[in-house]
Amino acid sequence: MLLVLQILIVIAAIVLIVSVMLQKSDSDGVSSLMGGNSDTFFGKNQTSTMEGKLALLTKISAAVFVVLALVIVIIA
Repeated sequence: MLLVLQILIVIAAIVLIVSVMLQKSDSDGVSSLMGGNSDTFFGKNQTSTMEGKLALLTKISAAVFVVLALVIVIIA
């Protein structure tokens, strides 16, 4: 069981790294953390773009990584 969880956390880490590396960097800096300029057309329809899909993949893989890490700590 522990080996399966360790393999899954490695896969989640790889997906997380790749999805972060493929994202385009924001030049807004700290203001992008607070939502940035979401009033544009691309801000409203961001989930249909490749950048939106990568952001969603990053959030999901980060959540999976954290949950798996917590489960491994609890089991071990």
